[in-house]
Amino acid sequence: MKDSNTKVTKSNRESHPWLKIKLNTNENYRGLKKMVREKKLHTVCEEARCPNLHECWAVRKTATFMILGDICTRACRFCAVKTGLPTELDWEEPVRVAQSVKEMGLQHVVVTSVARDDLQDGGAAIFAETIKEIRKINPITSVEVLPSDLGGDFESLKVLMDARPDILNHNIETVKRLSNKVRAKATYERSLEFLRRAKELQPEIPTKSSIMVGLGETKEEIMEAMDDLRANNVDILTIGQYLKPSKDYLPVEKYYHPDEFAELKEIALAKGFSHCESGPLVRSSYHADEQVRSAQKNHQVL
Repeated sequence: MKDSNTKVTKSNRESHPWLKIKLNTNENYRGLKKMVREKKLHTVCEEARCPNLHECWAVRKTATFMILGDICTRACRFCAVKTGLPTELDWEEPVRVAQSVKEMGLQHVVVTSVARDDLQDGGAAIFAETIKEIRKINPITSVEVLPSDLGGDFESLKVLMDARPDILNHNIETVKRLSNKVRAKATYERSLEFLRRAKELQPEIPTKSSIMVGLGETKEEIMEAMDDLRANNVDILTIGQYLKPSKDYLPVEKYYHPDEFAELKEIALAKGFSHCESGPLVRSSYHADEQVRSAQKNHQVL
């Protein structure tokens, strides 16, 4: 599903200086924001209050597009995206996303969405159409998709995989023991099966997943989650610090030090992941362009 949501407050910045972010509202930032508004698009960068927004928009000039509206049918206890009954189903949206990718000159684009349990296919057809439209006018741009579990409907997953994204990303979000507490409707086992089946449908397409830490998990449970992902042939892993969006969400049980994230990265690579991004402000789309290059290089070597 969507990138994990975050809020970097003054208090946790002061206690944990590695969470400090630099605000940048340069011309790139203003231009991208204007384009998103004019084309009536949503980005997970804004909807999920991502702490990397200013770096990605102002410096890297990248964004993660969120299709299928901005209202989610699920109410996960870590996520700031609005919850309710969606009404939006805009078949012109894939074209607008593709045009925006061209205007931004992106070499790699990430497309995610809210969960749409109100749709029979969970939005798979719109995802597939978005991939098609991006490729039509941006033939050298690689496309990463980050869908929900599509309600566990594997025929819908086939529709999505038949469109051949360059990376299939689906987040397990947390360790097995905490999954039911953290996520709504989604299950740990179904997410693993989703990732496994995606790889079975298109073995050459890298798969990717993400976990948040700081929710009360143990180091052993994190390593167990890594093993579960590798057992289901997941190639890329991202690990980031959970930061609750507001007082109404799950509390942060622990702030991990950057050295702990570095250790988790070493463990992940030793377990066979082709690439691992691990750090306090890492989210599943963070430096996604670098991740796809790393995965492609690794695949060529194999």
